[in-house]
Amino acid sequence: MEAQARGLLETEPLQGRDEDAIASADSPSMLSEEEKEELKAELVQLEDEITTLRQVLSAKERHLVEIKQKLGMNLMNELKQNFSKSWHDVQTTTAYKKTHETLSHAGQKATAAFSNVGTAISKKFGDMRNSPTFKSFEERVETTVTSLKTKVGGVNHGGGSFEEVLSSTAHASAQSVAGGPRLAEGEELQC
Repeated sequence: MEAQARGLLETEPLQGRDEDAIASADSPSMLSEEEKEELKAELVQLEDEITTLRQVLSAKERHLVEIKQKLGMNLMNELKQNFSKSWHDVQTTTAYKKTHETLSHAGQKATAAFSNVGTAISKKFGDMRNSPTFKSFEERVETTVTSLKTKVGGVNHGGGSFEEVLSSTAHASAQSVAGGPRLAEGEELQC
């Protein structure tokens, strides 16, 4: 059986005797009754072997499925394992390693560039805050807030920071809305 299977798989060119056998097989009328009977017997034997091999293969496949079920392996687990193995294979290739190194190096350069840009922007904002234009703007805002405080709830002569002024203005506004005197019907609030 093995010799026959090997004969089917051979890829060597046909040689003298083989060519004669094929030529005689092409013309069934030239075969003797004895040769026809031998070929029919061989045909039946080959068909039986093929059927047997299919049955064996089917039994082996069922056994494989049973073993995988007992081990808790299902299609999803197999796909995950195949993907993990494939990804590992990709990561071990030279091309992947070179690409990874190049991208890593590029990422480091980009990080350094962003850091430099951030430092430059911070420096620029610091320069801008010290500029006469910004100081003038800051003084105008403080003057406006002070005048608002005076109108809303009195003057804080201590000055204070910009945040303190905003906080006290918001506090004064909230008190005048929440705790202010109630107006009788028909009275209007005058500012």
